[in-house]
Amino acid sequence: MEDKMDLINSIVKHEWIAFIDVQNIGGKANCQEDTETFITMRTSQYISWSNSALDSYLKDLLEAEANGRNLISEKYAWMMKSTSPAEYARIEHLLPSLEPEVNRLIDKIMAIELAWQEDILKEFPYVIEKGRPLYSIQDNRLVTSFETYLRSELATFSKRTIELYYENRVNQMAQNINGAKITLEYTVKQYGYQSLEDANDKNGPVTL
Repeated sequence: MEDKMDLINSIVKHEWIAFIDVQNIGGKANCQEDTETFITMRTSQYISWSNSALDSYLKDLLEAEANGRNLISEKYAWMMKSTSPAEYARIEHLLPSLEPEVNRLIDKIMAIELAWQEDILKEFPYVIEKGRPLYSIQDNRLVTSFETYLRSELATFSKRTIELYYENRVNQMAQNINGAKITLEYTVKQYGYQSLEDANDKNGPVTL
């Protein structure tokens, strides 16, 4: 098995290729030309994953490429279920259907992740307030919540990766580890802050 950072770097490289190939209404988005921010944010997302989950997701990306699928495009399509329901209804048939067990695992993962986010919000409100709103009820055509973003991302994972992701989160909970806090701590350090406490005190910018 590859070293953790090697796995993350490989994942982010393949995601970037998929990301810049996403077709947007109105042409290429500015973020599709910002490699540095993309690398920082995506690396942060994976820093709290287990090696086995990372290895499995890298396989998902490689399998998708081989089959002509773009998992990043699919993620944005899934988001539209909440942010643009009418448009989603027109493309829903293009997305793969999810097994009932996968949907159950996604629900369990989201319960863990949202609880973690709520804990961080209480401890570091100024950092969290710089990012996405927390709940899907806050979605609109221009704003995508953390809940919708992550749920949509999970929908693109294979069942194997979902199972390993869930196992990792359950193991972290058993050790009183907040996996989301690991991600956020890594992110703020990439922007020059010493810690989450430092970023919170300085009202530091974070977008996840």
